[in-house]
Amino acid sequence: MITEQMIARINELAHKANSVGLTDDEIEERNELRKKYIEAFRTSLRAQLDNIEFVDEPDGKKRPDSGE
Repeated sequence: MITEQMIARINELAHKANSVGLTDDEIEERNELRKKYIEAFRTSLRAQLDNIEFVDEPDGKKRPDSGE
């Protein structure tokens, strides 16, 4: 799970990278934080997509996506 503190740190490192540059340790930290952020985003998106149901207009019945 990504926390507000992690997002703040990612932004802090991004601003520093654009202004004065990052040390090797900071680059490594930034890469790890980005990896965690992307993983959390994908997990959240997958959960949302898995909960989508299609409604057939004529009868109003719901059906899950068949993946086709």
